[in-house]
Amino acid sequence: MTFILVYSLAALAFLIVFNLLLKKRSSRNNTLKNRPKKTRKPAAAEKDTALAKEETLQQNQTEELLPAAPSEEPKAQAPSKNNNYPDHLVTLLMVLILGAFVTILNQTLLNNALPKIMNSFNVTTNTAQWLSTAYMLVNGVVIPFSAFLIETISSRKLFIFAMSMFGIGTLIAGVAPTFSILLIGRMVQAVGAGIIMPLMTTLFMVLFPPEKRGSVMGIMGVAMIFAPAIGPTLSGYIVEYSTWRLLFWVVLPIALLDIILALIYFKDVGERSYPKLDVWGLIFSTIGLSSLLYGFSEAGNDGWTSTTVEVTIAIGVIFLIAFVVREFLTDHPLLNLRVFKFPIFTLASVINLIVTMSLFASMILLPVYLQNIRGFTPVESGLLLLPGAIIMGIMSPIAGALFDKVGARPLAIVGLLVMIFTTWEFGNLTLDDSLLYIGTLYTIRSFGISLVMMPIMTEALNSVPRELSAHATATFNTLRQIAGSLGTAILVTVMSTRTNVHREIANSVYTTNNMHFMQSLQEKIMHLMQSMGISAQEAQQTIIGQIVTYVSRHSAVQGINDAFIVATLVTILGLIVSIFLSRAKIPGIHKTYDASNESK
Repeated sequence: MTFILVYSLAALAFLIVFNLLLKKRSSRNNTLKNRPKKTRKPAAAEKDTALAKEETLQQNQTEELLPAAPSEEPKAQAPSKNNNYPDHLVTLLMVLILGAFVTILNQTLLNNALPKIMNSFNVTTNTAQWLSTAYMLVNGVVIPFSAFLIETISSRKLFIFAMSMFGIGTLIAGVAPTFSILLIGRMVQAVGAGIIMPLMTTLFMVLFPPEKRGSVMGIMGVAMIFAPAIGPTLSGYIVEYSTWRLLFWVVLPIALLDIILALIYFKDVGERSYPKLDVWGLIFSTIGLSSLLYGFSEAGNDGWTSTTVEVTIAIGVIFLIAFVVREFLTDHPLLNLRVFKFPIFTLASVINLIVTMSLFASMILLPVYLQNIRGFTPVESGLLLLPGAIIMGIMSPIAGALFDKVGARPLAIVGLLVMIFTTWEFGNLTLDDSLLYIGTLYTIRSFGISLVMMPIMTEALNSVPRELSAHATATFNTLRQIAGSLGTAILVTVMSTRTNVHREIANSVYTTNNMHFMQSLQEKIMHLMQSMGISAQEAQQTIIGQIVTYVSRHSAVQGINDAFIVATLVTILGLIVSIFLSRAKIPGIHKTYDASNESK
């Protein structure tokens, strides 16, 4: 009960602080709006040409919102006529951020609970792992489809539907009497979670002008980066001191609260284009992404030479190639891949892939090092990494504000340099490193990550026309999903392979053919016999047991170090790409993007 009370107070504090931040921003914007404005052209004159509209928009920087579509339908927006709209905007953003926070937090909650779930339902490790694999696969299918949903269904209905699906899935998982029901609950959760992030990001692109998106996306980063960072600590505490079902009961009230707030305060924003559904594109993307993500997931467990891995990855690649060809040929693509014709979006997407793969190094390898090798509990390892999560939460809004002033490239270069240094240092771990050193290094690395993640995403989305925002967001998040799965598979493979190599090297040293080793072994046996008064056989078994344990732990650390070195090299590649990243020149905001012309 004490923990639930503390958790509730922490959640309340988060909402209050977030609300105060947005209230402060809203008050400043209202103050600007109350200043005398220069005489503007009549509305009819503003509609004459697209150039006149862009000039008017640049002169009138006191407007907080941009219209969601060309001004032929002013009734769909008209925020300037509603004096209370900034207050509504604060509430709307709070609802969006809360929904994103709880859905992203949910993704990392089960990692520490799998052993207890295995005991509860008497299932194997491979079976229990499907709770994470199935969630990832459903996400991978839903995210590309989200662009069509955003352009077809009103933002209010879509958000409430997504949160309702997430809430229903959470309830099913919380009361699940069997493992199969629990798995179904997780998959239903993933449907809602896969819609929330693309929807929120797209709405931010619609609601805010480019010069203010950095700050707002920085606040969004609190949910996007901070939530998964605190997930292991929270789940570790719950699993150690309570039942794993509490993981779902903690999340459910927050989801229900967000649904209620959405029903009351969420007003529809943006305009829908009602595109034709690309059925073949949906089929190709579903088969391709699910096969590819599953193949990467299994590669981390069974190795890249497994028949299952080779077949599923091959199927995934074939169908994804068919999907790409299809999307470039059709006039109504499910996912408009023409966003890659904007160089800044392409460069930022490459950096996104690289940084996400590097990010998973610390998310996967450090818990293995701390828990499996050093023997810390999930709570202890989570608390050790908690300062880094707090730094991410603090720095994300600051990085967003800096982005509005200097763009993404300076922040990305500094952040990637920090990541390179800290990742390289993590590649030199030993069995005796102090917890202070590890925690400090992780915190510094988190600082670097916070300078890269959201600024890169904002720069990418700023570089495409607003009518492509939904497709750009879905594409960016799909790539992040692929990069996370691929990064996990590569790093786990490197760790496992190199651990075996280092173990073989150690075994070749600790052998009866090594006279120096045998002499040292005899001396240790004699010392143990004299100090403990035990027989030679018992002393020999004790010493050999210690050597085997040391070899196993030392080899595992060396394997983790090699994986961190690979992550360092990947991050260096990201730094090189970031040097060529320029600041986005915002395309004509009122210019209509004609996909049919591109396809001709």
